[in-house]
Amino acid sequence: MTLIFAEAASGGGGAILNFNSGFAIWVAITLIIFLAVMGKYAVPLIMSALTEREERIKDSLESAEKALAKAEQISKDNDKALQQAEVKAQKIRKEALEDAEVLRSEKIEQAKKDAANILEDARNTIEQEKKRALNELRDEVADLAVKSASMIIHAELDEKKNRKLVDSFINDLPKMN
Repeated sequence: MTLIFAEAASGGGGAILNFNSGFAIWVAITLIIFLAVMGKYAVPLIMSALTEREERIKDSLESAEKALAKAEQISKDNDKALQQAEVKAQKIRKEALEDAEVLRSEKIEQAKKDAANILEDARNTIEQEKKRALNELRDEVADLAVKSASMIIHAELDEKKNRKLVDSFINDLPKMN
């Protein structure tokens, strides 16, 4: 470059367009040496760095693909687990409904038995009360018969009068209660 500017300064005019064969040979030799040095020392390092970087990128991509595949597998496993959980929940719900139905049926049967027992107890109580009332009625009828007999005896009436008196007394019984 210095040479180009030196010739331009010497008044040669158009120094950039002038061809100097010595300079060209010198530039060619320098270029060849530069390329040889670059090819011997720099290019292998650059290629090695590029290859290493390519390997890291490839490893990163493979790792990413593996991670993605693993994530997809985990997602599928989660979906499968979710479906299994839903099936299990439905099964539990169905069993609970069946158990509730069985329990409800048992409670209804127990209530029917309790109602039948209460009804039977009420019937027994009514029957006992009825028997007691009949006994009281018999006792009262007997007392009244005794009273009517004593009244008949005291009145010393004939048979027709006695019959009429007893019939009248029996007819008046419902009115007394």
